[in-house]
Amino acid sequence: MMRVLIAGLGNMGLSHALAHNKLDDTEIVGLVNRSPVDLPAALAGYPRFASFEEGMETKPDLVVIATYSDSHADYAVAAMDAGAHVFVEKPLATTVADARRVVDKATETGRKLVVGYILRHHPSWIRLIEEARMLGGPYVFRLNLNQQSTGDTWQTHKALMQTTSPIVDCGVHYVDVMCQITDAKPVRVHGMGVRLSDEIGPDMYNYGQFQVVFDDGSVGWYEAGWGPMMSETAFFVKDIVSPNGSVSITDGNRGGSDDVEGHTRVGGLLIHTLHGDTSIAMPDEPGHQELCDAEQAYMVQAIRDDIDLTRHGRDAVQSLAICLAADESIRTGQTVTL
Repeated sequence: MMRVLIAGLGNMGLSHALAHNKLDDTEIVGLVNRSPVDLPAALAGYPRFASFEEGMETKPDLVVIATYSDSHADYAVAAMDAGAHVFVEKPLATTVADARRVVDKATETGRKLVVGYILRHHPSWIRLIEEARMLGGPYVFRLNLNQQSTGDTWQTHKALMQTTSPIVDCGVHYVDVMCQITDAKPVRVHGMGVRLSDEIGPDMYNYGQFQVVFDDGSVGWYEAGWGPMMSETAFFVKDIVSPNGSVSITDGNRGGSDDVEGHTRVGGLLIHTLHGDTSIAMPDEPGHQELCDAEQAYMVQAIRDDIDLTRHGRDAVQSLAICLAADESIRTGQTVTL
């Protein structure tokens, strides 16, 4: 039985804990959270710890890290040094150097490292990537995810922005999709951002967008904004264009922009080619919890079957590097060459 420690009991951490609660070949040995948190009945009986260090005394085989981004790298390295495999939520780290440090530690220790790119486990997004690759590049990527967040969700976003901007926190998912489609190297990034609220610090911005150029001629645009001022119109654009046509998500706007379930939903794809259009329905898509279940099942499989995760780690560093370059560009006003 694989012993699992869950660190961080926010939205994602709770979902990953619920996933392991259902898996037959894992056993939760501890739940870590700095402050008291209400738990669903299924998790109420597990040991709880107020610090990561206390939790690690349980000697887990696998550590799931879903804490704030600025602790990801140190916790991941400490877990692997202690002999544990690691699942870490995105973003992998808050700097490229720290991200590389984590990936290098996985190589050094022979531990498995999986980053929480949930779209990699979604059948509809896998299909979108396949269809786009069949068209052939170079590509134009037009992707965004704006969230009109209020109440508790806005409070969560303000807390997240203490360490991670919206274009990094959400952007790594969609830049990862760009990179999987084009397989090309990023060349340069230009970003723009603006602070739209007095409720966040003067050095923060809650709206950003950037353009990235790849060495095959592909270009990408990504946009993300958080807060009660954001528009609910065109908040979910997922469009990929090539010389031979395009692939678009057609039904992603169901529900509000801060609806977590809606952020992964595809609903349908429209494949446009020079010979005509084809609509592909995507019924019975997995929900948020089912996707977290799939992520943790893959983590366990990677350990049991000794799956080579070299490309996975390299991709995680690259997508983060692009988003952090965009953040640097916004803060300096300069284009960043990669």
